[in-house]
Amino acid sequence: MRVFVKSFGCSSSLAEGEVIAGCLAATGYELVDSVADADAVVYNTCAVKTPTEDRAITTLRRVPRNKKLIVAGCLPLVNFERLRTEIGFDAVLGPACADRIVDVVRRVGFGEKIIDLNESTEAMPELDLPRRRSNPVVSIIPINYGCLGSCSYCCVKHARGRLRSHGIDEIVQRLHSDLHAGQREFWFTSQDTAAYGRDIETDLSRLLCNVCRISADFKVRVGMMTPNLASDILDDLLKSFLNEHVFKFVHLPLQSGNNEVLADMRRAYTTHEFMQVVNAFRTAIPEVTVSTDVICGFPGEDESAFQDTLRMIEDLRPDVVNTSKFFARPGTAAHRMKADLVPVSEVKKRSTAVAAGARRIAEKKNWAWIGWEGSALVDEVGKVGGSWIGRNYAYKPIVIRSSENLTGKSVQVKVVQAFETYLLGEIGS
Repeated sequence: MRVFVKSFGCSSSLAEGEVIAGCLAATGYELVDSVADADAVVYNTCAVKTPTEDRAITTLRRVPRNKKLIVAGCLPLVNFERLRTEIGFDAVLGPACADRIVDVVRRVGFGEKIIDLNESTEAMPELDLPRRRSNPVVSIIPINYGCLGSCSYCCVKHARGRLRSHGIDEIVQRLHSDLHAGQREFWFTSQDTAAYGRDIETDLSRLLCNVCRISADFKVRVGMMTPNLASDILDDLLKSFLNEHVFKFVHLPLQSGNNEVLADMRRAYTTHEFMQVVNAFRTAIPEVTVSTDVICGFPGEDESAFQDTLRMIEDLRPDVVNTSKFFARPGTAAHRMKADLVPVSEVKKRSTAVAAGARRIAEKKNWAWIGWEGSALVDEVGKVGGSWIGRNYAYKPIVIRSSENLTGKSVQVKVVQAFETYLLGEIGS
């Protein structure tokens, strides 16, 4: 059988898609680049937001009925009823399905219809399974699955389940293996990297300490950390981030600048505690890139609470803001807060205001990098022919032009211009 595999969503989902493709290829299935050329189609889905789910459903509807359709990922567990009523699938299975996909595709090929969701919230695939790398430079390593939170708006908890962490030795071995294969940028990913190891009597700082002992040329990007769990290990975490192998980049979701809204969201920190973590990083690493998330229009967020968020963004001055409109997701506590819903038009207005303010701040912050000279690791092909994207030590994207293939190379660059989302650089001598 010829199989088309595509993943949507977060870096954890992308990593799981690489394993799905790798396991199928290792078993002898032919991977193809389009639905038209495939006998079976595997979509590894995301459903964290309603618009994301809607896009996934639209994509699934377009699969021709003569193709075998397998739906994997978070969507089957988040909203199976919608899949059942709107999509003519041949099989569904949850996230982190790993090598189970091989048996599912085989059975679907013989005409079976399969619903395999029972093991999904407990799955933790081995780190040495075959993978079809989507980027020759970047290795995405899921260091843990699940989380310790109970956020009232989050449906992913239903799909990902309790916290399960890989051992430090497993992760170090995987990194060694990928270094040998030529990969030099490592994304440590999970629902919450700050929760890493709490189930196996270790933590993220110890993991980073062990990884940074490896003698090689590589960089690690640490994924999203909840502020309260980062605070628990803050001193040791800061020490590990000072190591040259770790990108000076932190993703700490704020979600709201109002403490009452944060409490309703069941976020286990206040705005003051959030800023304590950010300020500690900036004191230790003044040039650190700060990424955050904001949800606009959470139930009960009045105009005063929203203004608190706008002021918080001004005080925080983040480099990156991922702005989301609130959508009530199935099975969440926030889904039952219908009496306090903010009108859709107002949610859109607030989201637009946050995004505009964030872009203005980001561009001004990027201006400070003009004139900077240093090394950038090229990890991406640019959108325009002959352009490449490199990352400096603060994980700032720097667009450079060259007729040479720069993939995976470290190049000396000078930043000559700055924009909202990237820097423009010239290759130095």
